[in-house]
Amino acid sequence: MRHTPHFLMTDVDEVRRLIDGHPWATIVSHTAAGLVASHYPFLLEAPGPDEDPDQIVLVSHVGRPDEVAHELGQHEVLVVFQGPHGYVSPAWYPPEQFVPTWNHVTAHCWGTPEILSDEENFRVLGELVDHFERVMPEPVSLEVDEDTARRAAKGTVGIRIRVARFDARAKLSQNKAPEVVERIVAGLRGDGPYASPALADAVERAQVDRAVGREAS
Repeated sequence: MRHTPHFLMTDVDEVRRLIDGHPWATIVSHTAAGLVASHYPFLLEAPGPDEDPDQIVLVSHVGRPDEVAHELGQHEVLVVFQGPHGYVSPAWYPPEQFVPTWNHVTAHCWGTPEILSDEENFRVLGELVDHFERVMPEPVSLEVDEDTARRAAKGTVGIRIRVARFDARAKLSQNKAPEVVERIVAGLRGDGPYASPALADAVERAQVDRAVGREAS
């Protein structure tokens, strides 16, 4: 990503919150055949008892033969998580500020995948289903028909990625005056073509964090 120090997101908990809230990610691998990209949901896994508590651990699966296409386990991969994002119109700025921008929350995570055993893969698949079903009125579990679920699981390969490093940005109009930010938030909460309540929430949260940081310093 572009080097923008004032938009850096370095807090591990903030990156975890982004991943937890926006688990659909892009896996990018630089393979012998060239660049390969795929898209899968990820869950956060707690670090082991002997690991750094700030370690970000990701678990997911890929459908066969993506594990071959990505050469998973042979080298580092990049996993991209994209949070709220959207166009910010200069109509929400003072007249002298006429250059638009795009606000976003994004994290790039690097790590070498570990291939899970069949049993561990099935456990992670079950956790993925339970994670997303938990908000449903009547959650469905793989336990409904475990034999059928296990047969389906054979078409997948489970992975665990211990993130070696990340590069995250929260570009949320922090470089604008508070009164301009208020207009941006109002525009994002409006009914216009670029309305985005989720992005408005993120911009407001960034302003609160900036105010807290100023007080702390």
